[in-house]
Amino acid sequence: METNPKKTIRHDVVMINRKKLDITGVLKVESFDHEEFLLHTEAGFLTIKGKNLHMKNLSLETGQVSIEGLVFAMEYIDESYQGEKAKGIFGRIFK
Repeated sequence: METNPKKTIRHDVVMINRKKLDITGVLKVESFDHEEFLLHTEAGFLTIKGKNLHMKNLSLETGQVSIEGLVFAMEYIDESYQGEKAKGIFGRIFK
């Protein structure tokens, strides 16, 4: 009997005082500026909004990203979600 092992998702987000984020399981940095980051992670697309955001460390080989700045919000975007917000963000990515 063969078993089909599922790929284990490894994605962690550690926030310290709303000023530092350490994120693992990052597949790709889709876009970023000082107010918003869009990351493609093993758990889906993650948006991070804030002020004076900047990337401190990036290693796509290990899937780790460190971001510093004041974080206002983090949100996962479900690819199957058909809401206006998701369309707007994906519309910007896939023009």
